[in-house]
Amino acid sequence: MNEHDTPEPSGPSMEPEDLDGHTVEELSDYLDADRVPANPSIDRSPGCRIALDAMERLRALSPELLIADTADEPEPDEGWVQSILAGITLDARAGRRVPVPAPGSNADLGITEGAIRGVIRAAENDVPGVIVGRCRLDGEVTEPGEPVRVFVEVSIAHGERIPTLLDRLRTEIASRLAAHTPLNVTGIDIAVHDLHQLPNPQGGDR
Repeated sequence: MNEHDTPEPSGPSMEPEDLDGHTVEELSDYLDADRVPANPSIDRSPGCRIALDAMERLRALSPELLIADTADEPEPDEGWVQSILAGITLDARAGRRVPVPAPGSNADLGITEGAIRGVIRAAENDVPGVIVGRCRLDGEVTEPGEPVRVFVEVSIAHGERIPTLLDRLRTEIASRLAAHTPLNVTGIDIAVHDLHQLPNPQGGDR
């Protein structure tokens, strides 16, 4: 077993070293305060910024989704929330360093695996009805040009056409990875982890 074979966390646990000494509780309090006063230590941390961005998206979705779930279930299953939080913990971890070629330059450039997972997760912003959970990069990402497959777990809004949403998400992920990373992506595998209920804009549930 090498350093990349460490089992993934099963829940939203995160060590302070993953967030440059900060904790999830600190980040949550920072969001509650609308990031005021500004905390340069948090704002300058790549891991904290990735986690904050994902936590903000989850917060924006959670109230409406949990309200809709409550209408159908006496005790709503919050497993999808835990899955997304677990994915956020992975996003914030730097992981492997992916070299970025710089032709004609001696600069040593790179992007972290965690940042790439953040790029993948952000694709949900342009595909309404999809919530991205865990993301994984399969392949030797530290070697330029080596084939890499992307694996993503998602939750889909109940009533949506799953094949259509997955095609749109796959296209959006591929576009973002091509624009922001040097990866040679040979495939994007998406697994539907569960379904969630969205409230009806006219009132009531869908």
